Amino acid sequence: MDRKGKIIILSAPSGSGKSTIINALIGDPGLRLQFSISATSRAPRGQEQNGREYYFLTPEEFRLRVESGDFVEYEEVYAGTCYGTLYSEVERVTGSGHNLIMDVDVKGGVNIKKKFGREALSIFIMPPDIEALEARLRGRATDSEDKIAERLAKADYEMTFAPQFDACVVNDSLHEAVTEVRRLILQFINS
Repeated sequence: MDRKGKIIILSAPSGSGKSTIINALIGDPGLRLQFSISATSRAPRGQEQNGREYYFLTPEEFRLRVESGDFVEYEEVYAGTCYGTLYSEVERVTGSGHNLIMDVDVKGGVNIKKKFGREALSIFIMPPDIEALEARLRGRATDSEDKIAERLAKADYEMTFAPQFDACVVNDSLHEAVTEVRRLILQFINS
């Protein structure tokens, strides 16, 4: 395929449903999406595997890759826990003619949009409210009470970034949110 792919950025507070929305769209042949695999300095959770959900790096490996300029963006999302997007990952996907879909934190989404400009579409997934977000985080059963409280406090702050994105989609109904994100992506890749 000769055409270079475009970049689609999805960001949201943790538990807002961005990964679920991406999973619902990733197999849609009309979108030609391929997932961006982020790098992280955190340990795998549950059944996560290196090179599938994330590239799991030690904190030292992560720091060395930052110093080498290997990241499009990175952020210390929680104390001692970094996430980032490698340039090699962006090139791997867009160079193959696929559209790259990125599941990144809010600051990362803003930074990637600034770096790629019109080559990228940034979409903010908003929870309907903090109570719904808390229920989703508890329903995951992957985090401690302290971690849930930390994520909820961070969500309040992260929602202030929504106006910096090209579009904001409230995930009150998963079906409607997926339909709206699909419409936005189609409009972008066909423009």
